[in-house]
Amino acid sequence: QVQLVESGGGLVQAGGSLRLSCAASGSIFAIGAMGWYRQAPGKQRDLVSTITRGGSTNYADSVKGRFTISRDNAKNTVYLQMNSLKPEDTAVYYCEATVPLPPYAYWGQGTQVTVSS
Repeated sequence: QVQLVESGGGLVQAGGSLRLSCAASGSIFAIGAMGWYRQAPGKQRDLVSTITRGGSTNYADSVKGRFTISRDNAKNTVYLQMNSLKPEDTAVYYCEATVPLPPYAYWGQGTQVTVSS
């Protein structure tokens, strides 16, 4: 079992910045890739960014150049630095941790990010 706790969401004006954190606990030795997803009201949950245990990253086109994902394996924490925020970034942001064997994804409870225009 893996438990994920997100923090760092809030209300910010367009152009501002926020940093999300996701702390993992439990069977952390089993965790492979971690990532962030977001879900706006009435929409599906979409990928924002992922990072492997070795540090390889992947970003949605909509956030490239504005968001940066990082990971501290010693602290079992993944971060999402969000700069130049836009109103369309408003969503609930969820942290995900995957374990490869057997394949399974754990999710955090989500943290609200609201960007005002």
